[in-house]
Amino acid sequence: MIYTTKIKDAIHFAIDTHEVDQKQKRKGKDISYITHPLTVGLILARAGASEEVVAAGILHDTIEDSIAEKKVTNEMLAERFGKEVASLVESVTEQNKDLPWAERKAVALGHIKDFSHESLLVKSADIVANATELLEDHGQEGDKIFGRFNAPKEKILEHLLKAITAIIKGWPESPLVEDLQFIARELQSIGTFMSMYPASVIAYADYSEDMPLQCPVCGWKGSPKDSGWINTDSHYCMDVSCPNCEKMLLVVSYPLANGDNS
Repeated sequence: MIYTTKIKDAIHFAIDTHEVDQKQKRKGKDISYITHPLTVGLILARAGASEEVVAAGILHDTIEDSIAEKKVTNEMLAERFGKEVASLVESVTEQNKDLPWAERKAVALGHIKDFSHESLLVKSADIVANATELLEDHGQEGDKIFGRFNAPKEKILEHLLKAITAIIKGWPESPLVEDLQFIARELQSIGTFMSMYPASVIAYADYSEDMPLQCPVCGWKGSPKDSGWINTDSHYCMDVSCPNCEKMLLVVSYPLANGDNS
């Protein structure tokens, strides 16, 4: 079966948690929150995920966002959907929402390195769904959409970009890597990262394909050779960009005809 009992029950459970119990809305919008976990489930299904991973995607916010009177627990999910589904939901759940935003997100980011491939897939689909919606809203309303959040625009973008890089590092062969990289480039393009973190400028004599680079925006580490994003179109210089978010990292000036490398 394609539309299994477990997936059907996960949809009903998520609807009860997000819609019936509390009429939860998307942040700053008059749109039912249930649209988000259903989108995550659809992305996972399209990525060829297993029944358990699709169910976990649909249920991924039920522990974190359930109301106190009808609190969803790991044990409840394990009883209804099995230990694998419950464990996946638990892995992507923020454990202490009382922490300040920056601390909460730093903890969540730190956990990604320990994720299984299945957890990385659920987290990827969550980011793809959220970031795509953010980019669409920004295209319609501009920077004012960031007023809905508990952190400044650049911090939100940096967190998303670092999470994407951590996921790609954890599973470079994930079926959602191309989606994540596309989104990273779109997110970087709406930020002001070139002014915040200008590219380093060096002479060609100081350049090496193996020199260490690190993206100050998304956290990617590697070398120009690793990046694969080397632009040599200019007659005066070449530049190297981050392969994940396309932030320009390095500008290398060519020697002048008189031999001056400055």
